[in-house]
Amino acid sequence: MIVLQQERLKSSKWRGVFEIVEFGEKIKHLRLGMGLTQEQVSERLHISMAMVSSYEIGNLLPSYDVLFKFAELFGVTIDYLLGFDHTKSVDVTGLSDLQVDLIVDMVSELRRKE
Repeated sequence: MIVLQQERLKSSKWRGVFEIVEFGEKIKHLRLGMGLTQEQVSERLHISMAMVSSYEIGNLLPSYDVLFKFAELFGVTIDYLLGFDHTKSVDVTGLSDLQVDLIVDMVSELRRKE
């Protein structure tokens, strides 16, 4: 829904507001999906818990270096965090070819069931 609003308002003065909200919702969703608290994220990124909270509620956008840290922590691209890419990725570094094939097969099976 936010994406549709953002598309509709691209030329509007409100465009930046929707980008901040979308970013905040994404990092909160990713954080909760990993079972992390704001405090744990703040410790891993070496930022204050108040900053994490401000990002999540849409008061601020992070600096470039913090943005890179968020992407690395959550295993997503910066494009995904900023709303340019709406697909998620999975880091398969360190897995064997067989393990990667199993993951691909599992994803394919899940898509068939939907």
